[in-house]
Order: sequence, then structure tokens, then C-alpha cells
Amino acid sequence: MKIASTAVSLTVDDVPASATFLTRHFGFQEAMAAEGFASLVREDAANVIFLQRGIEVLPDGLRDQHAAGVIIAFTVDDLEAEYERLQDEGVSITLPLREEPWGERLFQVTDPNGVVLQLVSWAAPDNR
Repeated sequence: MKIASTAVSLTVDDVPASATFLTRHFGFQEAMAAEGFASLVREDAANVIFLQRGIEVLPDGLRDQHAAGVIIAFTVDDLEAEYERLQDEGVSITLPLREEPWGERLFQVTDPNGVVLQLVSWAAPDNR
């Protein structure tokens, strides 16, 4: 098997709000969109698809569920610079910058639909 691309699909109430958040603050581009659907791409990341809650393409058992318990994590080169940039852009930081005991450094923001985006870098092994 050869995988040509990877995408995560999230069910939200307001597709344009989530799509705009990722394009404005995270450099994604809209590849396709229609009523209740947006597919976003970025060359160096998995594609992100937003589907409107209740849309018929979703299976009956999932149709009315909202994306929950999911964190989209992006590993970045300069975590502090991204933290400052997002603050300067007026994005609310929902989990402040911190370092976990295992060396993961991270912070989180939340899009208008409650989708959690986590930016991550790893501390050098000798700095843990």
C-alpha cells in the first residue's frame, strides 16, 4: 500500500469559522469547499477537512456528533516565536506554554468551534 496523502476530518457547527481560523493563523489554503464542507491543505502538514454537523455524508451514528477529544498537534521549529505571533494576532492561548517532564514543550489554542490546536517542540535531551 502507498498512501498518497493524509487528512483528518472534523465535524463542527460552523465550517467557515474553522476554515478561516486555519487559513488566517496557520497558513493552510482552501483546496475545495462547498456548503457544509471545506478541505484545507498545507504542503508540510496533513490535510484538514471540516464537515458541518448534520451533513448527510456522515454516517447516521456520527451525523450529529461534534468533534471532541481531538487535538491537532503541529511540531514547529521555534515554539516561542509561534506563541508570540499568535498572541500578536489576537489568538487566545487556551493552554499556556509549558514543558512536560518527558521533554515535550507545548501550548494550545482553540478555534471558534472548540477544535484544539497544539503547537509542540521537543527539549534537547540534555536539557531535560
